[in-house]
Amino acid sequence: MAIFGSLRDLVSNRKPSPGPVIPVASVQSYIPPESKKNPSPFNQAASEFVVIGLGRFGTSVATTLMEHGRNVLAIDSDPARVQHLSTILPHVVALDATNIDALRQVGVEHFDTGLVCIGTDFESNLLAAVLLQQLGVKRVIAKARTRTQRDILLRVGTHEVILPEHEAGIRLGRKLSAGHLVDYLEVGNDVGVVEILAPPSLWNRSLSESSLRQRYGLTIMAVRRRDDLIVSPSANFRIEENDMLVALGRIEDAERLRE
Repeated sequence: MAIFGSLRDLVSNRKPSPGPVIPVASVQSYIPPESKKNPSPFNQAASEFVVIGLGRFGTSVATTLMEHGRNVLAIDSDPARVQHLSTILPHVVALDATNIDALRQVGVEHFDTGLVCIGTDFESNLLAAVLLQQLGVKRVIAKARTRTQRDILLRVGTHEVILPEHEAGIRLGRKLSAGHLVDYLEVGNDVGVVEILAPPSLWNRSLSESSLRQRYGLTIMAVRRRDDLIVSPSANFRIEENDMLVALGRIEDAERLRE
């Protein structure tokens, strides 16, 4: 497609943006600990993240990773936003993420995972994702606002693209259309972990009597009963009114429980 040829020209011919990199909290030339060792996802070296774009979504990702003990380098083009977040994120810097020299200056090439979350400027989002790949970042995840943006990001080599608003809309639609479906986490191909309000047809019946696996293909992983969470309930466990069933299976099968 012509757009990809134009993109390659734009990346190769793009001039560095004027102005210096503005380091905050001593992150200039930041290199994550042991970053050049084994890149296996089971090692700490694979738990180093660079997050580009610190809107609400990017900030939430960066702070959550940090709260879980991961080393995070956060980047945004707005110095005022960076200054504000410097009290929350220990490694945060203001720079133009479409400038490959600026990215090199802060050591982005040492990270195994890069997340690009620039929501307001798709060109910058796209260029940042391409530059991370050029710098050797092994896994690049990008945010998109539309399916067309997602398709373009995937075509230029982005490993994973997420559409937060689209996915949130689908999730809410499922919850509203299936009154007993409280929440779900899709893991792929319409299969997920589903939290279901037990329908009256299952009350006072054991899990073995309900035959959920045989009739619906659902495996009950846990049951939430008031303030208690019963993990891996036995086959003799009896379902009561207002129980929340946490099941693994196809979402459409979980929706059939209300029929």
